[in-house]
Amino acid sequence: MMTARWLAFAVWAGVAASALFWGLRWFVHPAPAPGFTRVVATAASPQGDLSRLLGGDAPAVAAAVPAAASRFHLLGVVAARSDAAGREGLALIAVDGKPARSYRIGAPVDGDLVLQDVRPRGISLGPRDGAAKVKLEIPPPVAAATGTLPLQSAPAPLARPAVRPSFGAAAPAPPPVEAEPQPAAPDAGHALPTL
Repeated sequence: MMTARWLAFAVWAGVAASALFWGLRWFVHPAPAPGFTRVVATAASPQGDLSRLLGGDAPAVAAAVPAAASRFHLLGVVAARSDAAGREGLALIAVDGKPARSYRIGAPVDGDLVLQDVRPRGISLGPRDGAAKVKLEIPPPVAAATGTLPLQSAPAPLARPAVRPSFGAAAPAPPPVEAEPQPAAPDAGHALPTL
C-alpha cells in the first residue's frame, strides 16, 4: 500500500514538473533587445582551406595584419582651448577592442606608439620623436532635431487637491469666522407677535 502511494507521488511530481517546464517554454517570453542593437552576421559554414586538414600541402597564408588606424578607437578627448596651455591633454582610447583607458600626451599607447598630440576633436599617435603614423578624429555630434509642435487646444484646468498637513508641520490656520449681526432690540412701542 505504501509503495503504491510513493509511486503515485513520483508520477504526479513528474507530471507537475513537465507541465511547469512546458508552460515556461510556451508562455514566458524573454525581454526584447533594445532598439539600438544590431544583428551580427555569422557565416553559415566554416571558411578556409580544408586541404591541409585533409592531409594535402597548403601554401602558407600570411595572416592579414589589420590597418593601424582600425586597431584604435577614440572615445573622447580633453584638450586645452589654446596652444598657450602647453602640451596638456588626455585621450580616451580603446586598443584592439579592449576596455578604453585614458592616456596623457607622451604616454605609450601600444608598442612604440605614444600619444603625440591632442586636439579638440582628434589625436595623433606615432613614435616618440617621429612623425605621426595614426590620426584619429571624433565624428561631429549629430545635429539636434528642430521643428515646431502642432497646435493643440488648451487643456482643462486641473482641480487643486486638498492640502494635507505633513507630520511635524504646523496645521494651517482656519479661515476667520465673521460674527453674525445681532438683531436690534425691539422698541417699546412695537409688540412682537407671539407664536
